[in-house]
Amino acid sequence: MNTEPIWKSWFARHGAKLLLFARQQSRRPDEAEDLLQEAFVRIWRLYGHTGEVSPGLVYRAIRRLAIDWARSIDRRQIRENKVALDSPLSFCFERTLEQDERKQALLRAVERLPDQQKEVVTLKIWGELTFDEIARILDESLNTVASRYRYALQKLKDWVPEEMEGKKEDSSTAS
Repeated sequence: MNTEPIWKSWFARHGAKLLLFARQQSRRPDEAEDLLQEAFVRIWRLYGHTGEVSPGLVYRAIRRLAIDWARSIDRRQIRENKVALDSPLSFCFERTLEQDERKQALLRAVERLPDQQKEVVTLKIWGELTFDEIARILDESLNTVASRYRYALQKLKDWVPEEMEGKKEDSSTAS
């Protein structure tokens, strides 16, 4: 007596062909198995576990799901692009060699800051917090937080050009 579930034998007969089709329908190869599984489960739920589900139904389900997934990805990409363009930090996503060098110089300069100043700069600039909020978070006075920020900015103003020059000298000596 065969105790193997009906769906396993059905899938053993048709799975490879369906997976090949799913790979052709999906935008990314890693989506194909998910697409096939989702289509298979949907059809199996709709038509029951009799074992005689037409592979054509699963092919159609794969095709429809692939279209739906592609549309969903497109909509998400449009939303993400719109948010990125509307964001005050959208300049961070524009990549040029000069911007990359400047960014690396800034990060190296920030790393050189004393921990307390680095903390305030990070919360103020990247955390977009007010001095009052930072003071409460760090349990420090407003004046202390503001002066740490001011000292850190002065150091960064001096250090970033040094870091940029250091990088240029490194690259010129490497040639």
